[in-house]
Amino acid sequence: MSRDAESETLHLSRRRFLEGALALPAVAATGLVGCTDDDPGDGWDRGPIAHLIPCTSHRAFVIKVSFRHALEGDPVLHVDDRSVPGVRSDSAGRFYAFTLGGLQAATTYTLRLHDSNGAPLCDAWPLATLPAPDARPEHVRVGAFTCAGGPQIPTPPSLFHAFKPAAYRRRLFDEVLSTSPDLVIANGDHVYFDLSTMAPLADHWAAPFFAPFVESLNAIFDPEQPVLGTSNEAALTIVGDDQIAASYGVRFRSTPVFFVTDDHDYFENDDATPEIVTFPPDAFHRALRNTLQRLYFPEFPADDDHPALFDRVANAATPLTTHFGRVRYGDLLGVLLYDCGGFLSLGDDARLVPPAVEAWLDAETRREDTLHVVQAPSHPMGWTAGKWREWYPDALESTGSLVASVGRDAEGGKYLWQPGWFAQHQRLLAGLASRPGGLVVSGDLHALGAVRITKSADVEFGDRPVVSVLSGPVGVGDMGWPSRARGVDSAIPKALDAEELLTLDERNGVTILEFDRGSSRVRTLGCPAGWTDPSVIEFDAALDLELPLA
Repeated sequence: MSRDAESETLHLSRRRFLEGALALPAVAATGLVGCTDDDPGDGWDRGPIAHLIPCTSHRAFVIKVSFRHALEGDPVLHVDDRSVPGVRSDSAGRFYAFTLGGLQAATTYTLRLHDSNGAPLCDAWPLATLPAPDARPEHVRVGAFTCAGGPQIPTPPSLFHAFKPAAYRRRLFDEVLSTSPDLVIANGDHVYFDLSTMAPLADHWAAPFFAPFVESLNAIFDPEQPVLGTSNEAALTIVGDDQIAASYGVRFRSTPVFFVTDDHDYFENDDATPEIVTFPPDAFHRALRNTLQRLYFPEFPADDDHPALFDRVANAATPLTTHFGRVRYGDLLGVLLYDCGGFLSLGDDARLVPPAVEAWLDAETRREDTLHVVQAPSHPMGWTAGKWREWYPDALESTGSLVASVGRDAEGGKYLWQPGWFAQHQRLLAGLASRPGGLVVSGDLHALGAVRITKSADVEFGDRPVVSVLSGPVGVGDMGWPSRARGVDSAIPKALDAEELLTLDERNGVTILEFDRGSSRVRTLGCPAGWTDPSVIEFDAALDLELPLA
């Protein structure tokens, strides 16, 4: 299919969605869904704040804040003796960004947020910068999870619940925070509202189960208009308030969160069939993803050597990036964060991340001045779910599913799958295997799991295998497991020789990573399978693995 034909197909699909959605009954959305139930339980007075999420480096803060109602004037953030005016991010005056550079490394600051008249908007709170790159910290703890998005569908708990409610997600977040992490990685799929797959739900055999989902949403998008300053902005905030603000609230105010984006954050699934190809994203879907970040979650504070070809954000306070980022925690830990969807390419030199970013990832992976390096791609290494936009060509057979199956080409392989994606996978894995303790902690796949990869096609890793971990999904309901949603049980790809450290398990959970100067530790905490009352969730240590550097 030509790109022009693909573009026309996408246009028609979106138009069908608009026509279908406009004809469906809708429940009026007023205010923020679920936020009134968000009480971290620590007595902190949040005032009119709907959500507050920070990100930090050794010298900068980036903070995103939204309010329940529009403010009459711009708020001001006081950081010890410095004052930072809020930069309004939306049209109405509910969303603000605060960016502050030139801070001291490894320093805890006191933050106070005031309105334009100088009155406090909430209680003061602490936030610390990370250690400087040349510091020698003894220990760091990292929380990680994926797929925290999903609309709060008003359906009773059953086999057919598609997403966990916000109270369930908050319970998992609080479990992560109970371990006192120094930072948190939220890896992909922060929202689920796929424009090209909404309309077919109304005609599906399972439509009675989807009806509450479709009818509860009045977020209607028009790809013929810009996102900001139009009805699209109101639609996007309906989705973001429900799926991000209601879950995160203010509980992470003193813990930096690094958000990696993936396919659903562009408001599409990564589909490729003769009828429709959703990636690379077009301008409208890029704008949806970028506006979602602009309003709800922080950009990455960046150093000057970051490749600035794609995602550099102009900011006077400090350099920022959006799709590809790096966490540096002294000389102890480097985490490389990368979106595998926004800049994927097709053709002779196809890649999931651009060449300049790949070169940067490889150079950062091989750094000799960093003890531990973790790659955090939005798409996992070590497993296939038979989906299109994977590193691997494996085409798994479906046993029947609730959604459309993956497209097939004339030879029965994945339609439009690109061999260049696997070639890039080989190069990135070779970089990880060049150092002891190579570790991948990824998102996307709705499961817990861990493998030790000893060989990938013709590349053998010898005594330096790479461990890959699925960080655990937060918001996935029983309808969202691959075995139910698409009738496919995920598997280790045929090209890999890998030992299962934790057999793939379709249930919710989170991962806690700890690093010291001699080893790393991976703990995966799993929730009970099926529906569980959030107030009585008990976690089990599905995996507790120590990885020595030597």
